[in-house]
Amino acid sequence: MIRKAAKIVFMLAAMAVCSGAAAAVPRAEYPRPQFVRADWVNLNGEWSYSMDPVMTGWERGLMSSRGFADKIIVPFAPESKLSGVEHKEFIPCIWYQREISVPEAWDGKDILLNFGAVYYESEVYIDGRFVGRHYGGSDSFAFDITDFVGDGKEHSIVVHAESDLRSGTQPGGKQSTNYYSYGCSYTRTTGIWQTVWMEAVDDMALERVQVVTDIDNEQIVVIPTYYNVAGGNTLSVEVRDGGKVVAHAESAAVQGVPVVVALKKAKLWSPESPFLYDVVYEVKDAEGKTLDRVDAYVGMRKVHIDGNKIYLNNKPYYQRLVLDQGFYPDGIWTAPSDEALKHDIELSMAAGFNGARLHQKVFEERFYYWADKLGYLTWGEAPSWGLDANSPVAARNFMSEWRNIVVRDMNHPSLVTWTPFNEEFWPDETQYPRFVSDIYDMTKQLDPTRPINTVSGGIHIKTDIWTEHHYEQNAERLHDIIYNGGKMFVRKPDVQGRLRGNVGFNRPELNSPYTFPTYEGDIPYILDEFGGIKCMEANPAKDGAWGYGDAAQTKEDFYKRLESQVRVLIDMSDLIWGYCYTQLTDVEQEQNGIYYYDRSTKYDMDRVRAIFQMALPEQPEAAEKKK
Repeated sequence: MIRKAAKIVFMLAAMAVCSGAAAAVPRAEYPRPQFVRADWVNLNGEWSYSMDPVMTGWERGLMSSRGFADKIIVPFAPESKLSGVEHKEFIPCIWYQREISVPEAWDGKDILLNFGAVYYESEVYIDGRFVGRHYGGSDSFAFDITDFVGDGKEHSIVVHAESDLRSGTQPGGKQSTNYYSYGCSYTRTTGIWQTVWMEAVDDMALERVQVVTDIDNEQIVVIPTYYNVAGGNTLSVEVRDGGKVVAHAESAAVQGVPVVVALKKAKLWSPESPFLYDVVYEVKDAEGKTLDRVDAYVGMRKVHIDGNKIYLNNKPYYQRLVLDQGFYPDGIWTAPSDEALKHDIELSMAAGFNGARLHQKVFEERFYYWADKLGYLTWGEAPSWGLDANSPVAARNFMSEWRNIVVRDMNHPSLVTWTPFNEEFWPDETQYPRFVSDIYDMTKQLDPTRPINTVSGGIHIKTDIWTEHHYEQNAERLHDIIYNGGKMFVRKPDVQGRLRGNVGFNRPELNSPYTFPTYEGDIPYILDEFGGIKCMEANPAKDGAWGYGDAAQTKEDFYKRLESQVRVLIDMSDLIWGYCYTQLTDVEQEQNGIYYYDRSTKYDMDRVRAIFQMALPEQPEAAEKKK
């Protein structure tokens, strides 16, 4: 329960970079743009820190520190250049510290301390007193610190973070488990890597809402969760178009009881017309006094599956996606600026893509905000690599984190597919099928409005979309692999005559007695990894640099190969309903991006865009309708 705060004095110290020169707060924008409150304080900037490689910090009383010797810029991970640290060795444990005080204007409010993300296991102390613990490296969380900062003094926040990337019990994504980056594994991220902030809320405030946009019945359904409720409180939902109120509804504030807002002749959200309504949520007491106000937005759209097609707003919609790993040369997992997030989307759209599979990383909410604004489809994914999918402990860790991710991001109109896992293979006979099935069921219960691509390019158990990965560089051979002998994606049986389901790199162990599902053509199929073409003219050879298959020698060779691969998929659009090209930018030693790692231009983007925007052949059902 959130409790009332006593009067305390406002003081917010000026931030400084590691050099000591005064600077603006890094990543100063409000981190949660779809759930905005006015009363907040950004805690990014200079913190002190101490590495704790053998984890003796508790014995040494580091939780009571009033400051460590070394300085770091939050929210950038200590491995990054922007943090001012650039520590490249594994970091089993790190301690952060900074002073805080609370604005006087927050008197009588409850104080929440919010973290965008801290990798991986974290603990928070205030003046040496334990506040809370969190497991999960990519999901957002908050602690009620009201009782810890209610004496009118400055207070010392200490954040402790642990990571055991090699354990197999925590999802690491593309973080390298070797000292050096290698293959498709890159520089690690440890500790605080997203914005830290405080905000003031009323005891009866909204904790979150789930928003269902029902275009068929012309309504918005708002399902609220409150910190606390009291008799007589109401929730008001106001929908605005350019400042004009176009819809309004209110209802008694009851946990989980929806407010239904009729919205006739709604403007729909799509990549071609990414219209967003502004929304204001207000919790009011029995006298009509506003206890809580949240500013938000909503995009009216619908995603569903019919047969082997994915539909957007009740029309078949072909997805031309790019693999986006969200790494930055100077920030690693953390974008250097809000503008950088927006710029990545603009680069992708300039290359001809209408969306991205957000690969092996939970992207921050500001990225989804720009995707919503610009009209850019996204697939939300977890950094599941590094996780032993056959381990019950790993499953326990993943389930709670994935739940939080889904709840956090489910209201974004740009997010059209959930992808909890990537290339999970070599499964056992019992734990893996149970784990994947449980994740599918939990995701569907939390959010029944989106399709789930449960295991991208891996061993499918339960899924709404069948996905495969294949990096065959020759277009004719790629076609034959995908569609062989009039059948889709059938590999040769093993010596016992058993079919092994998936093609490409991701196959079960040959000695497994478990019969995994095969594709039957009754759900959409998407080749959600292909290409990955390296070009020697664009990326001259150097040690460790690579792309898939034999490199194209010249840019002209690159264009021809790319066009031939995309043409195969486009010509098969009656069977394959979308693709995802690998990848948007180079990432460290993996040099197969459409752009360089620093986001500079690599190719003639007019030619690239023309390839990725090839027109679909007319579908038989469309031709029949014309008659």
